[in-house]
Amino acid sequence: AYQRILLKLSGEALQGEEGFGIDATILDRMAQEIKELVELGVQVGVVIGGGNLFRGAGLAEAGMNRVVGDHMGMLATVMNGLAMRDALHRAYVNARVMSAIPLKGVCDDYNWADAISQLRQGRVVIFSAGTGNPFFTTDSAACLRGIEIEADIVLKATKVDGVFTADPVANPEAELYHTLSYNSILEKELKVM
Repeated sequence: AYQRILLKLSGEALQGEEGFGIDATILDRMAQEIKELVELGVQVGVVIGGGNLFRGAGLAEAGMNRVVGDHMGMLATVMNGLAMRDALHRAYVNARVMSAIPLKGVCDDYNWADAISQLRQGRVVIFSAGTGNPFFTTDSAACLRGIEIEADIVLKATKVDGVFTADPVANPEAELYHTLSYNSILEKELKVM
C-alpha cells in the first residue's frame, strides 16, 4: 500500500455528459472516493486539469497569445480545485487548495514544505495553477508536485483506459498498448502526458 500519493484528475472528467463545466454528482463521487483513501490512512495530493472550463490550445491557434491562454488555463484549474475542496469539505474531509500563482484570500500559496506538513496532518492538498509557468501541462505539474512532496506514486485518472497508438477519442481504430517501455514512448512520440 502507498502512504502518500499524487492523484492527477482530468478536468474533463468533472464535466460528465454535459461537455462543459462541472457535474456536481461526479464531483461528489470523486470526493467520496478520495475520502475512502484518507480513511485508509493514505496521504492524498491532487492536481486537477482545467479542460472542462477552458481550452487554451484552440485559442492559441486562433491567434491568442499562448502565455495569456496558459494563464487563463491555470485559473481554470484553481476553479476546479476550489470546487473539489468544497466537495471534500461537504464530505467531512479537511482539504486545502494551494496555488502556484498567488491568489490571496482565495487559496494558499504553494509551498512544498507546507504541503508535506498538511499531508502529514491528514489533510488533502489540492495543487492548482499548474506549475505557475506557461507552456507546461497539468500532467507536468502533477509529476513535479509528486516529486516535491515525495509521493510514493503519481496516479493519472483520465478519460481513456491506457496508452494507445493514437488518440482513441479522435481515432476509433487506435489500439491499446499492453506493454510499453519509456524508450518506445519517446521513439513513437506518444502523447501520454
